Amino acid sequence: MTGKIESGQLCTVEPVDPATLAVGEIVLCKVKGREYLHLIKAIQGPRFQIGNNRGHINGWIAANSIFGRLTKVES
Repeated sequence: MTGKIESGQLCTVEPVDPATLAVGEIVLCKVKGREYLHLIKAIQGPRFQIGNNRGHINGWIAANSIFGRLTKVES
């Protein structure tokens, strides 16, 4: 399985209210000091479980670690 976003693609991210996010959306978030685009795999109250498109779960993050929602991907 390949990623939803390939290296070098231009991505547009817009600010988002974490309360409006849903499972399956891609968000820009900070994990251990680095910024990544990740899929939301689950939501539990104020926490979001993030992972990748290949089935890997990276863990839980707080809403304040989410900076925006992916809105567009270009080649």
